[in-house]
Amino acid sequence: MAKEYDVVIVGGGTGGYVAAIRASQLGLKTALVEKDLVGGTCLHRGCIPSKALLRSAEVYSTSKNHAAEFGVDIQHVSLDFSRVQKRKDGIVQQLHNGVKALMKKGKIDVFEGTGRILGPSIFSPMPGTISVEMNSGGENEMLIPKNVIVATGSRPRTLPGLNIDGEHVLSSDEALQMTELPSSMIIVGGGVIGIEWASMLNDFGVEITVIEYADRIIPTEDQDVSNEMKKLLSKKGIKFITGAKVKPETLVIEKGNVTISAEVSGSDQTFNAEKMLVSVGRQANIEGIGLENTDIVVEKGFIQVKNTFQTKESHIYAIGDVIGGLQLAHVASHEGITAVEHIAGNKTEPIDYTKVSRCIYSSPEAASVGLTEQQAKDEGFEVKVGKFPFKAIGKALVFGESDGFVKIIADAQTDDVLGVHMIGPHVTDMISEAGLAMVLDAAAWEIGHTIHPHPTLSEIMGEAALAVEGKAIHM
Repeated sequence: MAKEYDVVIVGGGTGGYVAAIRASQLGLKTALVEKDLVGGTCLHRGCIPSKALLRSAEVYSTSKNHAAEFGVDIQHVSLDFSRVQKRKDGIVQQLHNGVKALMKKGKIDVFEGTGRILGPSIFSPMPGTISVEMNSGGENEMLIPKNVIVATGSRPRTLPGLNIDGEHVLSSDEALQMTELPSSMIIVGGGVIGIEWASMLNDFGVEITVIEYADRIIPTEDQDVSNEMKKLLSKKGIKFITGAKVKPETLVIEKGNVTISAEVSGSDQTFNAEKMLVSVGRQANIEGIGLENTDIVVEKGFIQVKNTFQTKESHIYAIGDVIGGLQLAHVASHEGITAVEHIAGNKTEPIDYTKVSRCIYSSPEAASVGLTEQQAKDEGFEVKVGKFPFKAIGKALVFGESDGFVKIIADAQTDDVLGVHMIGPHVTDMISEAGLAMVLDAAAWEIGHTIHPHPTLSEIMGEAALAVEGKAIHM
């Protein structure tokens, strides 16, 4: 028998399950359809497991290479990678249990299976009835929603002709499941995910070469942050090849090694390693979910939506990675909340994506919000810049992590903050102050006049803000 709902959410990742919780809070009868595990990519194959590995790598590297600097003598440092993976899996399982408990608390019906949108039928004159092919087998469940939210997420993209075999050529999905570390790895792609993996594996002792098509790594970040990241990671032994076009047809796998060529400055260079990680972005999961039964518009592989996240079918919404844009878990969550609020008839405001914080969890970390210096200039702003190094911050010296800086870009006419860019210790935990400043349209002098406690890493925000007017205290 078909079951009726106010909203059915197809996809139980961060955006989907957060949307389900908010819908439940608003009194909407809600169902969530997930073909794998609630929590989705972020919890099971992305944010959480990769950060667990990054933390283990940091502890190992600190113990092996830096303990003596703190007066701690550790004579025998060894790595048990099986325990590293066990710790990662334990964290994921704990959080997974938490998400399942939230579904139960919200009285949200969870259907474990593959959901597909059907066209107009005896159940509804409009497309939107969801057929769920249950993982447990048997007849499909039929769900009749007043509204649908598509939140099916994304998967790793690869280059044409460069096939992921899961053994020698990996995506981040397979890399997270490695039982042993390779001696060396080529990473194709120097974006956020590629840099996090490069940093992590290097800290674990793996020889890393990063091949990036653009003329610099993390090319969407501010030029100064990109340059500093390359300098600091190169100092740790990571090799970077930029402006390089990988040639998939040259891939050779033999004797347990991977060899591939790339065109660099007009000539071919050949690279060899035990394994290769392909990290060239992500593509939306839009196949097999019934979009062809609707008038939903797909362009360049992503579902097109209004700022309310409605598709061309006004009762069908889409959020998260399937719509492109900033493919970040916290973005998907807020898109889901906005969509549900709109379904409930509440007033919503369009999300201003320029005020969304972005984080890179490498060592060193990087974080940013707003416009880069070049973007601000390209948009016609006359800018003034304040920049302050961690070397002048007492807590950074205490931590033993004093590389990096905070850079604040302000409008020279209004003093409004246009962008904040950080690289250094724990900056992913500090970027929210900058995000709040932008949401409140704060001026640089307001951040500078905020009293930051001493000694803390956060003092650098105040100093960088004062530096916008050339008034930094400790530099």
